Amino acid sequence: MTMSGEVSMIGSVILALFLAGYLGQQYLPPPTPKVIGLDLGTTFCSVGVFHPGTGDVEVIADQQGRKSIPSTVSFTASGEVLAGYEAQDLADSNHQKNTVYDAKRFIGKIFEPEVLEEESARYPFEVVNNNGSAEFVISTNSTFTVSPEFIGSRLLLRLKKMAERQLGVTIQKAVISVPAEFDERQRNYTIRAANLAGLEILRVINEPTAAAMAYGLHKVDVFNVLVVDLGGGTLDVSLLNKQGGMFLTRAMAGNNKLGGQDFSQRLLQYAIERVRQEFGVVPVLKEDIHSLRQAVEAAKLNLTLKTSVNIRVPLHLYPAESGGAPQGSVPEPTVFQTEITRDLFEELNKDLFQKILAPIETVLTEGRLDKEEVDEIVLVGGSTRIPRIRRLISEYFGKEPNTSVDPDLAVVTGVAIQAGIMGGSWPLQVSAIEIPNRHLRKTNLN
Repeated sequence: MTMSGEVSMIGSVILALFLAGYLGQQYLPPPTPKVIGLDLGTTFCSVGVFHPGTGDVEVIADQQGRKSIPSTVSFTASGEVLAGYEAQDLADSNHQKNTVYDAKRFIGKIFEPEVLEEESARYPFEVVNNNGSAEFVISTNSTFTVSPEFIGSRLLLRLKKMAERQLGVTIQKAVISVPAEFDERQRNYTIRAANLAGLEILRVINEPTAAAMAYGLHKVDVFNVLVVDLGGGTLDVSLLNKQGGMFLTRAMAGNNKLGGQDFSQRLLQYAIERVRQEFGVVPVLKEDIHSLRQAVEAAKLNLTLKTSVNIRVPLHLYPAESGGAPQGSVPEPTVFQTEITRDLFEELNKDLFQKILAPIETVLTEGRLDKEEVDEIVLVGGSTRIPRIRRLISEYFGKEPNTSVDPDLAVVTGVAIQAGIMGGSWPLQVSAIEIPNRHLRKTNLN
C-alpha cells in the first residue's frame, strides 16, 4: 500500500470515528452521570448532577419533591440516626437536645474555650470542647459525643442515596463546595465527612465560584463579580476577579450571625406580642410556639410574592389568673389570627437589612474597587428573594443584580457543572480554575 493510500485510510477511520461519536451523541441515550455535586450548607443542603449530552443540570429532589433538605441530624432512643426533614420533625416533637444543626459552623475549626462557650450558648444541644475542637453531646439510652464531620457525613449520605435512587446507579465520586474563607483544615474535615459517607471527593470548589458558574459567568466576558450569599444563618460577600476561565477571590466579608432565621425571629416576637395584647398572656407550650414559628416562617416566604398575608394559629393559652403558666389540664385551643403586611415585615427588620451593606462596602474597599466597576452582582441564598433586600442592593449599585438562577440552588447548580467537568461529560465546558489566595482572610462584621 502506498503512503498516500495509508494516509487516506487513516483519514477515513478518523472520519468514521467522529461520525460514530456524533451519531452516538445524537441518537443513543447519554451515559448516566456518576459524579455528583454537593452543597453542604449551614441551614440546607442539596445535590445535583450534570447530564452528559444535553448539558442540563438537575438538582435532585427527595421523594416529596423538595430540592434541598435541612442540615439537621437527630438521634433516637432506638439508635436511629435521622437526617434532613425527618430529623427536623423529631426536633419539633421535643427532642431538641439530641438534634444537631448548624454543624458547618464548627467543622474543622479550632476554638478558644471562651469563644466555643459563647458560640454554643445559642443552641439547645450541648457542645463540648475536645482539645479545641467542638463535639456534640448526645444522650439517648447512653451518652456519647459526635463530631461535626460525623453530622456532615449523615447529611451527605442522605444526599448520596437521593442521587442513587434518582439515577439508578451507585455513586462513589463527588465535587463539594465550601465557603471561600474555609482554611485547609476546614476543607480537609469537610472531605473527611464525605469520606465517612462513602464518597471520594474529586475537587473542592468555593461557594462564590460555584454560584458564578451557575450564572454562566465562567463562559462570558466579565471581570469583577460580586457574590452576595444570604442564607438562613449567615451572610457572605465575595469579590471575584475573572480572567479567562480563572477566578481569583480578591476580598471577603460577612456576618455569621445574620440571615433568614433572624428575620423570622423578628416576626415571631411581633406575633407573640400580638397574642399578649389580645389575650393578656403569651404562649408557653413548646407545641404552640412551634406552630407560631411555622406560621410566621410561611408568612415570610409568602411575602416575597404578596404584599400581605394572614396567619391563623390555634393556641392552648393558660388563663391570665394563673400567670399564663401551665396549670392542670391543657386548655382548649384559642384561635389567634392577624394580618402581616410586607411593609410591616420590612419595618420590623429595617436595621437588619441595612447591615447587609456593611460587608459589601468592606469588600469593595479591600478590593480597591468602586461600585461602578462591578460587572455582575450575583445573588445566592433564599433570603436574597426578599424584595426589600434586592431593592437595597440595586439602589446601592444603581443597577439590577443578576437573578436569572434560583438563589437557593445557585451553589449546587455550579457544583454540579464542575462535577460534570470532572466526570468528563459531553459537551465539555471550560473548567473554572480557582487561584488560591492563601493570605486572604474574611472580615466578619457582626
